[in-house]
Amino acid sequence: MVTLSILDQSPIRRGGCAAEALANTIDLARHAERLGYARYWLAEHHNTTSFAGSAPEIMIAAVAGATSRIHVGSAGVMLPHYSSLKVAELFRILETLYPGRIDLGVGRAPGSDQRTMRALQPGPQAYGVEVFPQQVELLIQFLEDSNGLEGEAGGFPDAHPWRGIHATPRGPGMPELWMLGSGGDGAIHAATFGMRYCFAHFINQDAGTAPLDLYRANFKPSRHLSSPHGSIGVSVTVAETEEEARRIAAPRNLWVTQLLQNRAGPFPSIEEALAYRYTEEEKVMLRAVERRGIVGSPEQVRGRLLAMGEEYGVDDFVILTITYDQKDRIRSYELLAEAFAV
Repeated sequence: MVTLSILDQSPIRRGGCAAEALANTIDLARHAERLGYARYWLAEHHNTTSFAGSAPEIMIAAVAGATSRIHVGSAGVMLPHYSSLKVAELFRILETLYPGRIDLGVGRAPGSDQRTMRALQPGPQAYGVEVFPQQVELLIQFLEDSNGLEGEAGGFPDAHPWRGIHATPRGPGMPELWMLGSGGDGAIHAATFGMRYCFAHFINQDAGTAPLDLYRANFKPSRHLSSPHGSIGVSVTVAETEEEARRIAAPRNLWVTQLLQNRAGPFPSIEEALAYRYTEEEKVMLRAVERRGIVGSPEQVRGRLLAMGEEYGVDDFVILTITYDQKDRIRSYELLAEAFAV
């Protein structure tokens, strides 16, 4: 059985604003729950005019409060920016408020440019990427301790400097743990810590099945997951016809082409995208961008997702859809849910 979820980056459209983008996120989440989607994930981006979602933990609270059943989570918290204890406490609060509905997806990417990454660093010395596995291990230990899995003394050895420190509020329940990645490093980390793994196909299609193959081959069971669970994040645009789907996907394709040239801003309108005169060099980029996603009628998209699932060995898809008009985005998710009878 296919599982469909949603990744929302809270895109800002040309002529719109961040407040509109965040309101659209809440609106779409309510539709997602009605349509039967399994999860609603919020992204983290910084110093950008393209996305409004810089703090997924706040948006998780807003979305979970506006819904009643759907799982809500991060895709993800960019852990190198933060202390593991602070992230554990944020998600302990969320799990306490919305028990059994919270997903904690973590990643290593900066979610920003290099200067912004330095401005985000936690104190005078940033965490290097080489300590990311230790950050993940600490995060899991703090969460397990607060869940009572390691007893009153805490989930650390006797000589550990954090022995007896607890992520509060303590109590039952754990957020569902996910590792996000677009290559082999994230896959190995997910396998090492026995976490669920979501491969960002919409970022790195060229990696093929290798990340998920690595994940499954190296997976070690954990307290929370006895066997590997892989997922794929895919860019999808659906409309009643292929022609209409390509039309409403044009703004996103132009935006990504400009992103590759460090010229990305708010998402352009359909009219602007269709009228844009691509240079020969940009046409090459555009063709590569179009190959990253799936665009078409419900039947076409369903067929391509099923074929991708067979190739990658997964039946769990996290769908990213960006359109200029909110109504087109909602309709795309509606048609996809109907195609799979979610």
